[in-house]
Amino acid sequence: MKVSISTDGDSVSLHFGRCPTFTIVEIDDKGLVNKKAIDNPGHHPGLLPQFFHEQGIDCVIAGGMGARASGLFKQYGIETLTGISGRIDEVIDKLIKGTLEGGESLCIPGSGKNYGLDKTECDHASDHKE
Repeated sequence: MKVSISTDGDSVSLHFGRCPTFTIVEIDDKGLVNKKAIDNPGHHPGLLPQFFHEQGIDCVIAGGMGARASGLFKQYGIETLTGISGRIDEVIDKLIKGTLEGGESLCIPGSGKNYGLDKTECDHASDHKE
C-alpha cells in the first residue's frame, strides 16, 4: 500500500491541500518499506488527486480535507482518511498496526497556509503559535 500524509514539520497537517509537504510511505505485510517527503506541488482544483493517482497512491491521510477534494480522490479510487492528528511517525506506526482511525475533518474550508498559491497567512486558529 502506498500512502500520502499531509505534513507540516513532523506532524500531520490540518490542511490537506495547503500543507508544505507530503510524507509518502510504502507499507507491505512486513511493515514500512519506504518513507520520503516531497514538496507540495500546489493547491489547484484537481491537481493533487491527479498527481497522487499518477504516483500510485492508494490512500491520502490528513487532518482535514474539503468535500470536493475527497470526491475527486474517490473518482481516482484513492481512499481518504481525515480527522488525523499527531506526529507522522506515530501515524505511520498506527497505520502499520491497523489501528489508525479517522474522524471529522479538522480544518476550516479556505483556511491554511496555502502553499503554492498567493495566500501567505493561515487563518485557522489552531495553526497560530503563541
